[in-house]
Amino acid sequence: MADFKVVLSDPQDGISYKVEATGGMAGAFIGKSVGDIIAGDALGFPGYQIAITGATDKTGIPARRDLPGLGRRRLLLANGVGFKPTYHGQRRRMSVRSAEINGDFVQINAKVVEYGEKSLKEYFAPAEEAAE
Repeated sequence: MADFKVVLSDPQDGISYKVEATGGMAGAFIGKSVGDIIAGDALGFPGYQIAITGATDKTGIPARRDLPGLGRRRLLLANGVGFKPTYHGQRRRMSVRSAEINGDFVQINAKVVEYGEKSLKEYFAPAEEAAE
């Protein structure tokens, strides 16, 4: 089974949290695409709705939302995810991943869309206190 590092952003507080997704938690992401919304119950946050905003594979290649299917592709890019031009009109052929999440991914970026009863600070506070 795949293991993921999920970087969960909280737009209300402006804080990001790192969640290790293993086993069943990681299974909730397999087969989903960038832009999909999943239930926060899969990560242990009941009542939350979480949107997948991006992902990166084991070599650091980002996933593009507009590419369906699995695997890597080399595309001629003028802007967007995977390439930032340094001058007007610049294009470059870059490797990017398709949007569907599989076991090759290492990091998944996500943000909270709907909040549950408890705040995310309450879930992560004991872990931060134990680290000190």
